[in-house]
Amino acid sequence: MAIAPNAVAQPPNPPAVPPAPGPAGVGPAPGPLAEVPLAAPVPACPDVEVVFARGTTEAPGLGVMGQQFVDDLQSRLAGKSVRVYAVDYPASPDFPTAVAGITDASTRVQQTAMNCPDTKLVLGGYSQGAAVMGFVTTELIPDGVSASEVPAPMPADIADHVAAVALLGTPSARFMDVIQQPPVTIGALYRPKTLDLCVPNDFVCSPGNDLGAHARYISDGLVLQAADFAAAQVTAAPADKDTES
Repeated sequence: MAIAPNAVAQPPNPPAVPPAPGPAGVGPAPGPLAEVPLAAPVPACPDVEVVFARGTTEAPGLGVMGQQFVDDLQSRLAGKSVRVYAVDYPASPDFPTAVAGITDASTRVQQTAMNCPDTKLVLGGYSQGAAVMGFVTTELIPDGVSASEVPAPMPADIADHVAAVALLGTPSARFMDVIQQPPVTIGALYRPKTLDLCVPNDFVCSPGNDLGAHARYISDGLVLQAADFAAAQVTAAPADKDTES
């Protein structure tokens, strides 16, 4: 056994004392009760939870647009607790892997709605992440897609818990056709609470072909616009009807 540097030698321990016999001389006598560790406290449900899906090739987390959106939104919701969830998915150029994001986001939204019914959900996404979040809201399985390949649509009552959907640079039908994927659709229950923003001439979400435009959502003020929209929706959203008296 290795000895730590500068260790000081200690005198030998005294002989061990055998444990006292227990009842009927069998086994040791019971010692003091061990202290039972307290369970970690369950985090309180927040006033608001943001579920955001980052764009293609961004590092795991919220991504640049997502982080700015959350920062702007939090500054507009002073006094409210805000919890943030970054959708866990590859965000890979291999677009079919986005199904992992749809599954993860859908699961998170439904769990939060069930466990924290008074929490107002804000769904958001950028680029491929916007497509992910659009598909999360839809009640229909896209044409040409097998039901076994994608998660089941969320129950209709989940929409009551979602205050806003903010999408940045959602891939257009043209773009999705080029990469041989079904067009992004927003569920009917979510359309009235959705803001879908596109920088002019962004090659991903518009008929234009400006590649640089896809990176200008912060500088052109669209992330701020999305945060303003989401904050207004959160403020206006009624309490969950199951908890109203």
